[in-house]
Amino acid sequence: MSKTLALAEQLIALSSITPDDNGCQARLAELLTPLGFSCEQMNSGKVVNLWARKGSTPPLIVFAGHTDVVPTGPLDQWQSPPFVPTQRDGKLYGRGAADMKTSLAAMVIAVEEFCAAHPQQQGSIGFLLTSDEEGPATDGTVVVCKRLQERGEQLDYCIVGEPTSVQALGDTMKNGRRGSMSGHLVVKGIQGHIAYPQLARNPIHSAAPALAELVAEHWDEGNEYYLPTSWQISNIHGGSGASNVIPGEVAIDFNFRFSTASSVEGLQQRVHAILDKHSLEYGLHWIVNGYPFLTPRGALSDALSAAIKAETGLDSELSTTGGTSDGRFIAQICPQVIEFGPPNGSIHKIDEHIEVRFIEPLKNIYRRTLENLLL
Repeated sequence: MSKTLALAEQLIALSSITPDDNGCQARLAELLTPLGFSCEQMNSGKVVNLWARKGSTPPLIVFAGHTDVVPTGPLDQWQSPPFVPTQRDGKLYGRGAADMKTSLAAMVIAVEEFCAAHPQQQGSIGFLLTSDEEGPATDGTVVVCKRLQERGEQLDYCIVGEPTSVQALGDTMKNGRRGSMSGHLVVKGIQGHIAYPQLARNPIHSAAPALAELVAEHWDEGNEYYLPTSWQISNIHGGSGASNVIPGEVAIDFNFRFSTASSVEGLQQRVHAILDKHSLEYGLHWIVNGYPFLTPRGALSDALSAAIKAETGLDSELSTTGGTSDGRFIAQICPQVIEFGPPNGSIHKIDEHIEVRFIEPLKNIYRRTLENLLL
């Protein structure tokens, strides 16, 4: 068994459902400390965070990721226990196998091999780990980034080990993610008997033309890396449940998934303008879940692409699809952030797994990327 596979199995065996790290970061720190890393805990609330760094000179290349995993779902639907790493049919099964404990193992062993082969390398290497990525993400990476910024630590490159590949290891890496912004809209009316509509005001009827306009609105064109911004209604609730009562209000939840082609302020202003045009009496509460980030083609994507090509023969595609990730926080203090990891087809599912044949190449890609940037 390779060291990478063995470490991945050790991490999977540690049940670390958000925000419980359950010793994962301590195990990784045990391996990093003998390599010359200074390991520092930056815990917040119930969340465990680790900042580890070797070297004091630029450039600083950081490997980032999370040790927490999502809940297992019904245990009786798993072919093998989710926290008992199990190999069958050429695959490693267990919660976190793809998202993202194998990536963490590959990163650590890649750094171990790099340090052994190049003990006098220039630059610095870091690890930024949290147990709060799958949860609220309020006490994890965002806290570490704030502290690093406060003390003036400059990150130059960051590789986030999220599972980005689609069909085969190396076919896709993420050079950005869309932002997410939600709105809770309450349109006011006047409740009344449905037989006397002249004595009431139906907020659903009032809101319908405005909602139709919001649905039809073309928010932006996107850009080279992003599809156009998307606006979607997720929930509508109005009425008392009785069939003879005009409701007094209707509540609508909606969400923007937006790119760097639009701004939070601009999108909010346009929504309010449409609502005001229809003379609605309303209240609107905004929640910005995450800002978009984008790393254009550059030194990091070139180094990673070359490593992928050398190891797999594939030309990796840059992509910004998918949900939010902790890359949105790291991008605030690091100019180049790329996410790269194993295929994501089984993440968050029953019987999550990674093909064993991808594990050593994943480690080699991380190591080759270090070589491309530091040698």
